[in-house]
Formats: sequence, C-alpha cells, structure tokens
Amino acid sequence: MGQEWARRGLRGLLACYMDRMVHIISDMTRGRPLEFDPENAVDTAMDVFWCKGYEATSLSDLLQAMDLSKSSFYQAFGSKPQLFKRCLLRYQERFTGELGGNLKRARSGRRFIEDVFRFVANTAQEPAGAKGCLVGNSANEFGQRDAVFAKPVAQGLRGLGDLFKAALKRAQSEGDVAADVDINAMASYLVSAMTGLRTVIKSGLDKHTAQSMVPLILAAVK
Repeated sequence: MGQEWARRGLRGLLACYMDRMVHIISDMTRGRPLEFDPENAVDTAMDVFWCKGYEATSLSDLLQAMDLSKSSFYQAFGSKPQLFKRCLLRYQERFTGELGGNLKRARSGRRFIEDVFRFVANTAQEPAGAKGCLVGNSANEFGQRDAVFAKPVAQGLRGLGDLFKAALKRAQSEGDVAADVDINAMASYLVSAMTGLRTVIKSGLDKHTAQSMVPLILAAVK
C-alpha cells in the first residue's frame, strides 16, 4: 500500500514537472514580453533617421536613442530597413493628417497652399528647417537605386500631391484657379517646388531669400 501511494506521488510530481516545462518552453517560443512602448520607440527612431539620414544612422545610434538592447530591437522591429520603412509610413501619416486638417480649416484652397509654402519658408535658419523633410531627404538619398525604399518614398510624395490636388480643386470651385488648369500637373509642380524649397533650406538658405521665393512659386497657381 505504501509503495502504491509512493508511485502515485511520483507520477504526480512528474506530471507537475512536465506541465511546468511545457509552459516554460511555450514562453520561450513566444519571446519575452516587450518592456517598452514600441510606438514611442518608432517616434525616436524616426527623429534619428530624419536628422542623420538612413545610411549615416548606425544600429548603435538607434539602440542608444531608443534605449534598447539588440535582442529587444530585433524582436520588436526585425531589422534596420524594416524599422526605416515603418518610420517613413509614420512620418507620412503625420504630415498628411496634419495638412489635411489644415486644409479643412483653411479659409480657401489657395490660402492653404500659400500658408504651407510660407510656413516652410519661415523654417529657414531654424532647427526645423535644418532637418528638411524625411520623405524628401530619403528621395534625395536613394533616388530610384533602392527598390526597398522606393515604394514608401513614392507613397509619401504621392500623399503630398493628393493634398495639393484637393486644395487646387477647392480653389477651382472658389474661382481662385482657372477651370482649365491641369490639376495633376499643377500638383506635381507644387510637390517639386516644396521638396526643392525644403532641400535648399536644409542646405542653409537664409530666411529672407526663402520668403522671397514663395511669391514666385505661387505665381504659377492661377
């Protein structure tokens, strides 16, 4: 009788031990839970890429800024290219969301376009101007030589173009832009003018010159 209870007790201990091991292995397979906010980490990484560019940003730069270990970084974001694409998407969502809200609140479609260019011109010789535009910076850095980033960069430029199209269509309905204007061509012109203005501001263009360029750019919107 005593031996039978001993065998049952041993079987119970073994069953308990095996159940515990299953849970441990399952936890190891899933990976350790994240102990940081991934969204805040993406915002931090976006600022690093924005200031330094993709190629000049090392993994060490990202780990230090995000305050992460390599294992946590790879677990959460996969790789530097994957993180960069996520940052480009975040940036695009932010600026299109902000500008879209500004367009809704603007007194007119043309006034929205004017305000956008004047705002950018006023960033000359300011910290915001020195950073440029993350999408525009990336377009200059990669061009079409890197297919991995070509799509998100093009998507970002297209998002800006869509905003200008909406503003131009509104301006047409308000009588501030001629009815026969090619909206698509005009929006592409404004995107080119915007990325060009932000690039020369980033390179150190003075504020007076930047502001004097705005009327020349807007003269085509009629």
